[in-house]
Amino acid sequence: MQYKWTVLTVTTVGVLMSGIDSRIVVIGIPQVAAALGADAEQAIWFTQAYIFGSTVSLLVVGRVSDMVGRVKIYTVGFSIFTVGSLLTSLSPSSNYVILFRILQGVGSAALFANSAAIITDSAPGNQLGLFLGINQVAFRAGAMLGLTLSGLILSVLDWRALFYVNVPIGLFGTYWAHRRLKEVSKPDRGAPMDWTGFVTFSACIVLFLLALTFAAYGTFPVEWLVALVAVSVALLALFIRQERRVTHPLLDLKLLRIREFTGGVVAQMLNSLAWGAVILLLSLYLQLVQGYSPLQAGLAIIPFDVAFLAVGPLSGRLSDKYGHMPFTTAGLSIMSLSLLLMSSTTVSEPYVTLATYLVIFGAGVGLFSSPNMSSIMGSVPPAERGVASGVRATFFNIGYVLSFNVAILMMTLAVPYSVITQVISASNPVNVVVDKALFARGLDYAFQVSAVINAMAIAPSVLRGKRPVTYQKGELPLAVEPE
Repeated sequence: MQYKWTVLTVTTVGVLMSGIDSRIVVIGIPQVAAALGADAEQAIWFTQAYIFGSTVSLLVVGRVSDMVGRVKIYTVGFSIFTVGSLLTSLSPSSNYVILFRILQGVGSAALFANSAAIITDSAPGNQLGLFLGINQVAFRAGAMLGLTLSGLILSVLDWRALFYVNVPIGLFGTYWAHRRLKEVSKPDRGAPMDWTGFVTFSACIVLFLLALTFAAYGTFPVEWLVALVAVSVALLALFIRQERRVTHPLLDLKLLRIREFTGGVVAQMLNSLAWGAVILLLSLYLQLVQGYSPLQAGLAIIPFDVAFLAVGPLSGRLSDKYGHMPFTTAGLSIMSLSLLLMSSTTVSEPYVTLATYLVIFGAGVGLFSSPNMSSIMGSVPPAERGVASGVRATFFNIGYVLSFNVAILMMTLAVPYSVITQVISASNPVNVVVDKALFARGLDYAFQVSAVINAMAIAPSVLRGKRPVTYQKGELPLAVEPE
């Protein structure tokens, strides 16, 4: 077997597992929260903690991967993810679940930051979009499997089974990655780590997330919220200043001089901020407003993944031939339209209508994702692909982790926070007595804001520049000619 196919199969196992874990908790959040006595924000953090752990460690992982080898860190990431899954399944309380989900996220960071870089190292340029598209299909297949698995598991077992299902997959993936992958890149050994940059960046993200979390409660003093945001912004300024001063920065800001790279990651961040919480919102709508069981809700969301699976690989393949622009622009536009359509749903909406909206939404995500990732990763020189992949995944995760807080905050415009907590922490949301029309209105607000944010991603996506043909001595270009 050619090595490029070996890389594709091994990394596919990693993203498949990540896909399963990204969705297997969403449907089961009410059951986990009820078992552990968690409130709405703790329940949301069962999902956020995973993304948070990944976000704060991605830049470090990307930098370490360039220093010691992408394959080595990828394999270590598999093992960390597996241990995190096992510990999460054994957690005695909500705080332990959140802590060990963070550990899972650290392992996931090593997988995400390196899978795209390892594929880019091994795939021919005219097949990069296809290979990344297949990788994305594996993630969506895992996500789709996670939706059905969660419903099936919760029908016969308790919530802990949602996490230890990852353990056998993780053990196999760790072994296979160790045996089959080889280091193609040349590690930059001996370079120092920018720990000051890591601390300031992590603290910035933590404080901003805390500000959004406390804002959703509605009882936190406004002056404290302002202070948290102000300190977060100050830390971001310190982080940027640090990265411009050090010889070996955590985030090489010269990457941002490549307009194709910058436009792609900014568009990706806004896109993930818009749709990161959509599946959770749909799950709540189906279980509370429409009265579905967890298994029925999981199956009802599958049209989204089916549409993505149908469109994603084709979009990636065609973008190799025609460029990213037609596909990324069309994808973002279609997603914004579908989010607006979802905001029009009512308490008595027929499922066939919602399924149609999900198909449109999935097609939009499929059109945008693979061409955008191919554009981002293909725009940087080989020596920078590890950190570039880490930056790409960091921007995505920042948007994704914030999306849950923004969604809950928007819902509180129509629904009291105490009611949202009651719904999310109920073992069976169907049994919660709540004004369904009011709850549906809160969901509509969240979908409408998501549509606006997603539409904002079109501008940076369209304005990205042309890709340089060659790089001299592995250096980044100082300027890129606009399209």
